[in-house]
Amino acid sequence: MTNKFKALVIDNQNENFTRSIQELDISQLKDGNVLVKVDYSSLNYKDSMILKDGGRIVRTFPFVPGIDFAGSVVESEDTNFKSGDRVILTGFRVGEAFFGGFSQYAKVNSNFLIKAPANISNLQAMMLGTAGFTALLCAFAVKAKEELLMGEKVKDVLVTGATGGVGSIAVMVLSKMGYDVHAVTGKKDKNDYLKNLGAKNIIDRKDLEGESKLLEKAVWDGVVDTVGGSALTKIFAQTKPGGIVAACGNAGGIKINTTVMPFIIRGVKLWGIDSSGASLKRREFVWNEANKLIDFDKLKSFSKELSFTELLETYPKLLKGEFFGRAVVNPNK
Repeated sequence: MTNKFKALVIDNQNENFTRSIQELDISQLKDGNVLVKVDYSSLNYKDSMILKDGGRIVRTFPFVPGIDFAGSVVESEDTNFKSGDRVILTGFRVGEAFFGGFSQYAKVNSNFLIKAPANISNLQAMMLGTAGFTALLCAFAVKAKEELLMGEKVKDVLVTGATGGVGSIAVMVLSKMGYDVHAVTGKKDKNDYLKNLGAKNIIDRKDLEGESKLLEKAVWDGVVDTVGGSALTKIFAQTKPGGIVAACGNAGGIKINTTVMPFIIRGVKLWGIDSSGASLKRREFVWNEANKLIDFDKLKSFSKELSFTELLETYPKLLKGEFFGRAVVNPNK
């Protein structure tokens, strides 16, 4: 292998934030004990925040972002991994505190990696990426009502931010699980798209705005909330007894104004989804279940493969809500 490789590098010197495609040397990869040749990464909302200005997340510069990747092991100091093993990484602050996946090579701690399931290609893994992994975690949290908590059968599930990366895949997965999915969006031109993913009903996000009663008519057995903010107040008040609200996003704000009533009267449960810090055992389970729940042909139809140059053109659109679908980053394109 060559010691030189291409990477997307961000820098911030004297308050001058820059993004550039650079040639690096393997010796510049200081972290970890497993060297991976990266085949694909993906562009997530957090990546876009980091590419804009560091997102108040990256503290050390220059830096290689990219919070996930799939590729093949080149060298490993850990006997659990050998050359040629296909691996997947999401989370563990890679792309935030450690050099990430917007690179042809990455060096990471072996504890951050899982071996890719045989029935999922590296491209498919990053068509899902962090967004898909998060969506799957959310879906299994909702399903826990009828499994771990031995509650009544789940039927009606609400998904907010349904046209986003997490929301779209959540609609697909929950529909595959057999639930009636009610997709919330403010984009009326995407109704057919959501129906094609499996949504039974489309709800205008304005319906979740405004004042909420302490308790409203109980409608939802489960909720996947990718947005956060004020809409959660009404969502809690509308969730059925024992229902689970899986919360995984904050694009709509970090504050919620609610009371204890949904929780102590109806036993509603707020289930926080920390996809970055999920245990390896949980990761292995979810990735091995993915092929049963994801229609990869359908997922491919709204995925776009990007070079580093195209990535730099795309991330501002994602931040503005102007990019639609999944963005897969190919560092070798």
